[in-house]
Amino acid sequence: MVKKFYKPGNSHFIISNIEDFKAHEVDGTFRILWVNSGKLEMLLDYEKVTILEHQMICLVPNQHIEILSPAEGYIFQYNRDFYCLIDHDHEISCVGLLYYGSSLTPIINLDAKHQRKIELLWEVFLDEFDTKDNIQEEMLRMLLKRLIIICTRLYKEQSETQYKKEELDVIRQFHVMVEKNYKDKQKVSDYAEMLNKSPKTLSNLFSKNNEKSPLRQIHERIALEAKRMLYFTDKSIKEIGWELSFEEEAHFSRFFKRLTGQSATKYRNKGKIDNSSGKVA
Repeated sequence: MVKKFYKPGNSHFIISNIEDFKAHEVDGTFRILWVNSGKLEMLLDYEKVTILEHQMICLVPNQHIEILSPAEGYIFQYNRDFYCLIDHDHEISCVGLLYYGSSLTPIINLDAKHQRKIELLWEVFLDEFDTKDNIQEEMLRMLLKRLIIICTRLYKEQSETQYKKEELDVIRQFHVMVEKNYKDKQKVSDYAEMLNKSPKTLSNLFSKNNEKSPLRQIHERIALEAKRMLYFTDKSIKEIGWELSFEEEAHFSRFFKRLTGQSATKYRNKGKIDNSSGKVA
């Protein structure tokens, strides 16, 4: 089952069963995966992730998905032209939580009440996709916004025991800033200044909430981008290092090995071998 909305100018919104996702995957889309029954196993940015029954996960465009074992459920795909999260974050407050958060992508648990709420919303989505009129796009956008708000509220509720509200807001802002600036700003002091805090205060806040240090999170975001570029592009290691603000290839190579445990050359070669054998690195 696949339902599509497309508007000239590259505005995309697609919903489908999980098993139909690969045939209808669109590059550059945000995705929400909802497992309704069973257990979904997939490779997410080279790491195996399992999503259980009545769980959801939100993914950004540059996260690579490879479904290993499909489950009964659905995938929502939408691009920035259909709904821009950054521009509308004042409405939904999901950036830095559901999307562009820490290196650990949050998994949302649905209790019986919210499972039923999502099921009812899904039925309205199906009905609206079949209603072709001049307000269909806005209606679909409103429904998508409602879905994102439900997910955001749930994740915040599930995180309340871990974070105080004001601390969660700072951590959320930090994640957003890193996502926007990691190629050019790679010091904790850069982000502390933007948040009007000292580097020590920022580091202490992360430590208090059992988060990886700010510096570690900056470095892991850089390393993740390096992995993606090594695997999905033909750019040389020197070019990748330069794009990530490393003036010397040797400096980038040392950084990559320290973060990943293997050299950039070995990582790229392993990806080629695995790809040729039908596997994903």
